[in-house]
Amino acid sequence: MKALLEAQVYLSLGTNIGNRKMNLMEAVTSIKKNFSNFSISRIYETIPLYIKDQPQFLNCVVRGETTKTPIELLDFVQNIEQKMGRDRKNVVNKGPRIIDIDILLYHDEIISTDRLHIPHPGIYERQFVLVPLLELEPEIKDPKTGYPFSIFLDKLENQGISVYAGKDL
Repeated sequence: MKALLEAQVYLSLGTNIGNRKMNLMEAVTSIKKNFSNFSISRIYETIPLYIKDQPQFLNCVVRGETTKTPIELLDFVQNIEQKMGRDRKNVVNKGPRIIDIDILLYHDEIISTDRLHIPHPGIYERQFVLVPLLELEPEIKDPKTGYPFSIFLDKLENQGISVYAGKDL
């Protein structure tokens, strides 16, 4: 897993604890410093998908180019989560969190290790990922199947996603 000169990557961000918009702003600011050609989707408010009894999430997707390898990128985003107060050891899986940063795609790589799966396995079932991803790149295709991600979105029932705010982070 070596880095390309600059790999285009997509990250999904979500938060549902505290000042959700400020949490996204802080994470985006940290990420943006380490990327070139950076862009961000609109912010979406979403009903919790897996554990229903928790606050609603704010989500967005960011796109940028990096020289980090996939594992370096994973360490980088997990470090941001930790600095913001996320404790991965003492939390309920899919439960409330101050910030969650997932690597959705890294160039056209397909990676499956104990620590990292790219494309992110949840990408296919989550409107809160697919809607902002397709906003940034409407024609983007799944590196595993070659199919446009829009096909996966079209198969999903409404999961309670709505635009929260513009690109004013």
